[in-house]
Amino acid sequence: MEQKFDQDTLIYGRNAVLEALKSDTPINHILVTSTSGSLGVICNEAKKRGIVVKQTDGRKLDVMTGNANHQGVCAEGACAKYVSVSDILRIAEEKHEAPFLVLCDGIEDPHNLGAILRTAEAAGVHGVILPKRRSASLSQTVYKTSAGAASWIPVARVSNLATEMITLKKKGIWFYGADMNGSPASRTDLKGAAGIVIGSEGFGLSMPVRSQCDAIISLPMYGQVNSLNASVAAGILMYECVRQRNLL
Repeated sequence: MEQKFDQDTLIYGRNAVLEALKSDTPINHILVTSTSGSLGVICNEAKKRGIVVKQTDGRKLDVMTGNANHQGVCAEGACAKYVSVSDILRIAEEKHEAPFLVLCDGIEDPHNLGAILRTAEAAGVHGVILPKRRSASLSQTVYKTSAGAASWIPVARVSNLATEMITLKKKGIWFYGADMNGSPASRTDLKGAAGIVIGSEGFGLSMPVRSQCDAIISLPMYGQVNSLNASVAAGILMYECVRQRNLL
């Protein structure tokens, strides 16, 4: 699914985008019509900051900006700054709590991501981790759906979710992937350092991410529908974690 842009958060024009980068304005993605010349400078600045740059044609930018003078570049501003995974772990350490994470593996619907962030903030999750590609980002739609929680819950973006899980497992964090064919979550020990992994709306967990999960967990389904909305499943699993952690 191609990333959607919010009209009210667009930054376009070469000087405007470059200044936004230099001032560390939160930016999700940048689209350019070329990677050379002054646009190449913008691309390099974006890559230094870990911002995804995609090349497209001018017609798409015309549509996005309402035929404004975009000069071949358009960026989407984020509603909040991203943090590093280390920042999230530091938050848990400062609270003297075992890390409690949520990983979103390909959640592309901004409404689902917003709902997940809202529940994560309420449940005391230390942070949410997203992949840089094939994922919704911190757009205004996410902010509105989260009821403002996107400004409070730390969110990190990583190049490769499965690789990041390998690194975090070495630090003692166990990962529990959500899937309808898993073991009952209520019978799985979710206490301690844990990361709940939620797969995409249409395809579930990707194989690389699934292979790094320490356990696959599920929720009981008693009706005719055999799956739950990703944000609903995430919310139930987060609070199962909360329930078990409070038993300590």
